[in-house]
Amino acid sequence: MKHLLSTRDLDRDTAIQLLDIAEDMAATQQREVKKLPTLRGKTVVNLFFEDSTRTRISFEAAAKRLSADVINFSAKGSSVSKGESLQDTAQTLEAIGADVIVIRHGSSGAPKVLAESGWIAASVLNAGDGTHEHPTQALLDAFTLRRRIHGDASRGAALDGITVLIVGDILHSRVARSNVWLLSTLGAEVTLVGPPTLIPHGIDGWPVTVAFDLDAAIADTDPDAVMMLRVQTERMHDAYFPSTREYASLWGLTAARFAALPERAVVMHPGPMNRGFEIASVAADSARSTVREQVANGVSTRMAALYLTATGGAA
Repeated sequence: MKHLLSTRDLDRDTAIQLLDIAEDMAATQQREVKKLPTLRGKTVVNLFFEDSTRTRISFEAAAKRLSADVINFSAKGSSVSKGESLQDTAQTLEAIGADVIVIRHGSSGAPKVLAESGWIAASVLNAGDGTHEHPTQALLDAFTLRRRIHGDASRGAALDGITVLIVGDILHSRVARSNVWLLSTLGAEVTLVGPPTLIPHGIDGWPVTVAFDLDAAIADTDPDAVMMLRVQTERMHDAYFPSTREYASLWGLTAARFAALPERAVVMHPGPMNRGFEIASVAADSARSTVREQVANGVSTRMAALYLTATGGAA
């Protein structure tokens, strides 16, 4: 696997392979010495045109634990802020010997352009592009859910028959898009829930069911997992709902809704969370919440993605 640009591109076998390798990587992180020599001599560049905390730190930790040399490149304070193009930036990174470029960009499709342009020979990993996709977030979500569902029998398992609600700002969420394709590929049944104004147009071809009433969706689907999304107000230039109070009342995971979930249902959130708005603290802090696990599992999952792209799967 040369690049990781979209979960839509992953077939079932490759997706399961990535999750199984992440299991191997997670096992190494329980040792006293966590570093592996796997990518010694390789250079990984984190090329971030948007602010990030969790994703950038997670990729940096993953690369270092695989013994790669890591260069963190932020658009702020660089030549990009002076007008340098993506092509020129990429070719600069090529000249210094980048083997893998992890890119986060505000424009949908930028990682694909970088990977297919011919400007560079390096592998490209999409760390989030516009409102398009965020494939490694979906992989860590699937990894976390698979562990919660299958426990010690996770290796080799998929998510066949699992029901997942993805709730909230679907329109602006690259996390939601990546999860839709990956979870469906792994056999899960996905329902998108949110206000009509925050459901994307043109999703007739998506492998999902759409609902607007969260209480009815919980009752109808008997979910194994509820994934709450951050409301991305920074991407909103219009009024998509009357008030935060109304949003929380209708589409937030309140204490009452949390109590109405099946006992087996896990609660997920990609972070950062807006407590009391998207999710009640009783849900976020419960034993059924996977929020902290998702952050921890991000390192192992991104180690797997870096390994497969940088080596092509070769030992």
